[in-house]
Formats: sequence, C-alpha cells, structure tokens
Amino acid sequence: MGFSKWVNLLFIIFNCFLPIFSDSSSSTSNDNLPINKFLDLAKNPQVFDWMVDIRRKIHENPEMGYEEFETSELIRAKLDELGIPYKHPVAVTGVIGYIGTGLPPFVAIRADMDALLMEELVEWEHKSKVPGKMHACGHDAHVAMLLGAAKILKELEKDLPGTVVLVFQPAEEGGGGAKKIVDAGVLKNVSAIFGLHVNHDTSLGAVASRSGPLFAGSGFFEAIISGKGGHAAIPQHAIDPIVAASNVIVSLQHIVSREADPLDTQVVTVGNFQGGGAFNVIPDSVTIGGTFRAFSHESFMHLRNRIEQVITGQAAVHRCNATVNFLQEEKIFFPPTINDAGLHDYFRSVAGSLLGVDKVNDMQPVMGGEDFAFYQQALPGYIFLLGMRNPSAEPLHIVHSPYFKINEDALPYGAALHASLAARYLVEFRQEEVPVVEGKYHDEL
Repeated sequence: MGFSKWVNLLFIIFNCFLPIFSDSSSSTSNDNLPINKFLDLAKNPQVFDWMVDIRRKIHENPEMGYEEFETSELIRAKLDELGIPYKHPVAVTGVIGYIGTGLPPFVAIRADMDALLMEELVEWEHKSKVPGKMHACGHDAHVAMLLGAAKILKELEKDLPGTVVLVFQPAEEGGGGAKKIVDAGVLKNVSAIFGLHVNHDTSLGAVASRSGPLFAGSGFFEAIISGKGGHAAIPQHAIDPIVAASNVIVSLQHIVSREADPLDTQVVTVGNFQGGGAFNVIPDSVTIGGTFRAFSHESFMHLRNRIEQVITGQAAVHRCNATVNFLQEEKIFFPPTINDAGLHDYFRSVAGSLLGVDKVNDMQPVMGGEDFAFYQQALPGYIFLLGMRNPSAEPLHIVHSPYFKINEDALPYGAALHASLAARYLVEFRQEEVPVVEGKYHDEL
C-alpha cells in the first residue's frame, strides 16, 4: 500500500473514534462542548418529550410557595435518574443540584417552582387537578426547562471546566424564595446566575431583555381607616371613613404625579377597598390596600415613607385614625431587578449564536416585580424573557390570567439557552481569578 493510502486510512480511523459530541465549529475553545448544537439536542424527542411530560405533571399538581413538596420530590427523582447530586431541603422545598467538577468557576441557572391561587379556565387534558390553584405564571415550564438543561449538561459533564449549580427555587410569587436561597449560603462561590421567564408576547424562538433595570422593586400596603359609624341620613353624628379613604386614594396618586421626577418611573396603585355593607349606613372603618413600584432603592423607600405619611395625614384631616401595614411578613419587599451590564453583552453573544442575532431583542423596563433581584443583590445576575408566541396559532394570554397557556414548543429553546449560558460561561471564564469562600466547596461532588 502506498504512503498516501496509509495516510488516508489513518485519517479515516482517527475520525471514527472522535467523541460523538465533538464539534469543530464550536464558538468555544473546548471542542468537546458543542454549545452551538445545544438547541438540536434539546429538540431531540428524548429530551423534548421528557420535558413535556415533566411540565404536564407539575401543571396538574400546582403547589403554593413553600408548599411545593410534590414538585420538589419530582425534581429530585429526575435528578436521581440523571445521576446528578443535590442538596435538599434548601429554603423549605428548594433543591440545589450540581453538575461538573465541583471546583471553580461556579455558575448558576435558576427555575422557580410555585403556582398561584387561581382557578384554571383552560380546558385541556392536563388541567390543574387542584381547585383554586393554577400554574398561571409558567413556573411549571421553568422547572421542565432547567431539568432539560441538566439532562444535556450531564451528558457532557466530563468536558465542563467547572461546576453548574442548578437552583430549583420555591416561593417566587411574593414569598421571597430567592432571598431564602441566598440566605442559606448555597451560592457563596457562584460567580454569576442566569434565569428566564416565559413571555406570551415575544415570538417563539426569540428572547428579550436589557442591561440595567428590567423589573421594578415592589411592595404592598394595607391601611385601616377608622371613624365613627352612623346613619347615612344624619352624617353629622358620624365620622365618615369612606370619605376619608376616598381622599387618601386621590392624595396617594399625587405622590407620583407631583413629587416624583417624571423621568423616574414609579407607580402607586390602590387595588382593594372594603367598607360598609348597606347603602344607608356609614361604617366604623374602611380597609384599603395596594402596591407601589420603583426602579431604584431610593425612590422605592421614598414611596414607602410618603404612603404612610399621606394615609395617616389625610385620615387625620377627616377626623379619622389610620394604621398602615406594609405586610412584610406575608409579602416581602422585592428590590428592583437590575441586569448586570457585563452579563448583558455575554447574553447577547450566546443567544445570538444559538438563535440568530435577529432573535435577540431589547425591551423596555417592566413595572412587574421578580424576586430574581435578591440573587442580583448577592452576585452578578441576568434574567431574560423567552418567547412563546406563534403567529399561526391562537393568541396567548398574559401571565396571571386564568386562561394562561404554555406553548410547549418553547421548552427546547429555554433548555438550550440555560445549558449554553452555563457551559460557555465556564469555558470563557475558567481562567479568571475566582474568589472562593474557604470551606464552602460542595463536598457531595
């Protein structure tokens, strides 16, 4: 056999034994991590159908914040199935999984688990089986996508130059589960954390986000305005708390319109008014409640202080007493969600490579709250919206609607983005100096 034939034969043999996941066109320096193929892997029926099944099981059994016991059990069963070690319980029902070397760098990807107190009005095979509870915010899909990412990453674990931390978080809907995760200390050595939220109004296969403030800081308040009840026909013998409360509500609107910088977006909304039970009776008291939002800590605290002053002051003008409760035991204050500027550029690069640069959209800030902000107070963090809208299908309803539906075709995109953001982060940042908290390595790895 001639020399050239020997060379060709050796070339063929060599290529036959290349790792099945190798990808010479990968944008990273680690040839065994086919990051630009993660979407194809996520769309594989073995991964896609697995995620759909998980999502539907969770959807049928919605659980409220810190009560996600069966959801947590399902997550742990799937992690066991994949051979992924984890910590549990964390923050009551939370699960923290680990994929990789157990050494720095550490990067986290997060999914929330809780549902809402809402009756599902969507009629389909996997409708909620629990009266008055529904996954109306997509957290069932978030869990399924994070598990899908875990399934992809576990297959490539030997090639990960660091550790991916999987955060399955309880109680995002007002319970501040993210804060409890941070307080538990399980993210001490993590260099960055990524999260996503499904969005009905962004196109399928596209994403949207921005650098800096994305979601507002949010808080709630309740006030009891007490007067003196009496007959409506003789108001001079009563002290009318309804008139006082009405003036309170109008005056609260003046905080934003007359005191706030017009370029500093803020909101005060009264959404609850309870008082009286008859047309001809002045009640003894009225209860009002609402929410306030701002994009900076300073503006948020200013709103809080002025809300209390306005309520007590206006009540006094009308000869009433008022007590104000900011409900921090039941509805913890959420700080503003502020995306890290450096991670924004990184996200655009990763998402653009995976989806196409035309699928990566900038968006305006949203006044809704998101407890992902608690992670961002502790370490660099980035959250984005994942599109579900299919123009050829029926329009999707907004989150927190009893008609809210998930387009399950979005699941592979979320799983692939989670996996890509984590894997490429480890590859690109593995040479950087990573501060480590002594004694905080994950021994279970």
